[in-house]
Amino acid sequence: MEQFFQVGVITSTHGIRGEVKVFPTTNDPERFRKLKKVILASEKEQIPAEIQGVRFSKQFVIVKFRGIDDINEVEPYKGRQLLVVRKDAVALEQDEYYIADLLGMDVVTDEGETGVLKDVIETGANEVYVVELDGFGEVLIPAIRECILSVDVEAGSMRVHLLEGLKE
Repeated sequence: MEQFFQVGVITSTHGIRGEVKVFPTTNDPERFRKLKKVILASEKEQIPAEIQGVRFSKQFVIVKFRGIDDINEVEPYKGRQLLVVRKDAVALEQDEYYIADLLGMDVVTDEGETGVLKDVIETGANEVYVVELDGFGEVLIPAIRECILSVDVEAGSMRVHLLEGLKE
C-alpha cells in the first residue's frame, strides 16, 4: 500500500513573495484548502513543508509555504511533486478508495478470469477501471455496484462482474 499520495506538481513560481503555481493531480483541488503539511519531493530528497496559504487561479493552485518568503527561496522547488502522507490524506467515505491503492490490484471475475487493474479513468458519472484480462486484453469496467463485487485493499484484490458486452 502506498504511504504517500501525490496531490500536485510545482510548475513555476508565482510573484516575488515565495508563492508557487501547483498543477493539482488530485480529483478535487479544493482539498488543498484543508492541507496543512506536504512533502516537496524530488528524486534526491523529500522536504517537509507547512502550507501557509492557498488560492486558485484558472487550473492552478497558488500555494504559499510557511517560512519561504521570496522568489529566490522557492525557485529550487520548481518541478517537485507535492506529496501527502497517507494519515494526512482526506478521509474516504465507505466504498471509496485511493486510486494509488487500486493500481496494480489483482482482479478476478465472477467467472474465474484473472487480470490486473492498470488505470482509472475519471468520468463525470463514475470512475471506469481499465483492467488487463489474461488471455483477452483490455476491458473497461464501470465502477458501479453491479460490476464491482468486492475490493480488498489489504490483499490487493478485487472481484468483479462483467456486464454483457464489456468483453466485445
